[in-house]
Amino acid sequence: MKILLLEDDIILNESITQYLTTAGHAIKAVRDGNVCLGILEKEKFDLLIFDINVPNIDGLTILEILHAQKNVTPVIFISTLIDIEDISKAFELGCFDYLKKPFHLKELNLRIDRISKTAKKEMHHKRLSASYSFDCDAMTLYFHEEPQVLSKRQLQIIKFLTHNRGFVCSYDMFRENVWEDSDTIVDDATIRAEINRLKNNLKEDFIVNIRGIGYMVKVPSM
Repeated sequence: MKILLLEDDIILNESITQYLTTAGHAIKAVRDGNVCLGILEKEKFDLLIFDINVPNIDGLTILEILHAQKNVTPVIFISTLIDIEDISKAFELGCFDYLKKPFHLKELNLRIDRISKTAKKEMHHKRLSASYSFDCDAMTLYFHEEPQVLSKRQLQIIKFLTHNRGFVCSYDMFRENVWEDSDTIVDDATIRAEINRLKNNLKEDFIVNIRGIGYMVKVPSM
C-alpha cells in the first residue's frame, strides 16, 4: 500500500517507516501537519497514519479537512491520547482504527493488512446501500453478503447504475447501455416498468427516481 505517515517523534517515525517498508509498503513520512496537508493536496494514498499532537496542524484537524473535502482515504490514528472525547471525534470524522502508544509495530501492520483486505473487497463489491452491494465482475447483487436472484436485464440495470453512482442516468443512457441488444427502440415506459419490477424485488430501495429524467444510485455515506 502507498502510505502517508505523520509522526513528529523522529525515532518512532523512522522505526515505523523502516518496518513498513520491509513489509512491502511504500511510505512517505513527514513530521509536520502543514507539510502533510500540502502533500495530500498533490498526491493520493491508500492509507494515512496520523499522530494527533504534531506541529502546526494536528491530526484530527487534518482529518476534519479531508472529511469536508469528501476524501475517504482510510486513516489509522496513533497517539498517547486516551481521552474518550478525542477517540470519539476521530471515529466520528471517519478514522478506521486507533492505536494507543506505545504499540508493537507488528500490531500496526496487522491493522494495515485488515484495511487492505477490506479495500480489495470493496474494489469488487461496490456498496449501494447499508445492506446491498454489487460485484461487477461476477454480476451478482448481494444483500447482507447473500446473493440475490434477479433477471439478466435487472442485473444489467444495477451494473450500469453501479458504474455511475452519484450521477443521474437518463432514459437515453439506459437505451444505449442496457438495451443496446434490443432489435427495436425501447420506449421510456418499458424502461420504467422494468426498473419498477426490479425495485419491487429489493428489500431496501437504493434506486432513486429522478422524475422525467431517469434514475440514479447515490454514493453511500461512509
